[in-house]
Amino acid sequence: MQDNIEQLVAACAAKIEADHAVREQAIGVSRALIRLCANSIRATHRSDFDEARRLLDEAQAAAALILTTTADFPAIRFAGYTQDALKEYVEAHLVLAFLADTPAPGHRELGVEAAAYLNGLAEAASELRRAILDGLRHGEVERGERLLQTMDEVYSGLVTVDFPDAITGGLRRTTDALRAVVERTRGDMTAALRQDQLVAAMFQLETYLADGRSDAQAP
Repeated sequence: MQDNIEQLVAACAAKIEADHAVREQAIGVSRALIRLCANSIRATHRSDFDEARRLLDEAQAAAALILTTTADFPAIRFAGYTQDALKEYVEAHLVLAFLADTPAPGHRELGVEAAAYLNGLAEAASELRRAILDGLRHGEVERGERLLQTMDEVYSGLVTVDFPDAITGGLRRTTDALRAVVERTRGDMTAALRQDQLVAAMFQLETYLADGRSDAQAP
């Protein structure tokens, strides 16, 4: 009986050891993936799209490693740190697509689960706020309006996905956060448009007054 118990314990210990090894590898690769994606997003905001794509090529290898090593370990595959890294991977791809004006890849193309993809989509739409505000500082109002429309379209699509958080990875909370970002950005856009209109009206008034003074001074 004692030998049998030792064998049972040893079998469980071997399985746990294998799980632990995969978990440690997944954590390390997930951290590297998040770092690569963050750097890619920063490059995208600088309009350095070639560098952003180069970093995403490296990120693709890291994401593929996570997916292959965790294929037989669902508890690790769907752990928070793994899904967060894959969500960041999706976000980096979509931010690049939105700002470089290229087709957005789908979840099958990226090889990630639908829940991670949708959460990454919401985060990518929120990230457009930064691009809009940076553009407004340089008078890029028209571009800002296009990006705000993209944010609206993403929110309108996500709000229709009504499933339990256990299935969607907390998508409802992420969508609610996106709604707040969209509303703040819309307010900033409205203020910028009104300021542009005011500046244009003041310029027209100055031109009208200058023309009036010129006519009055004419012989």
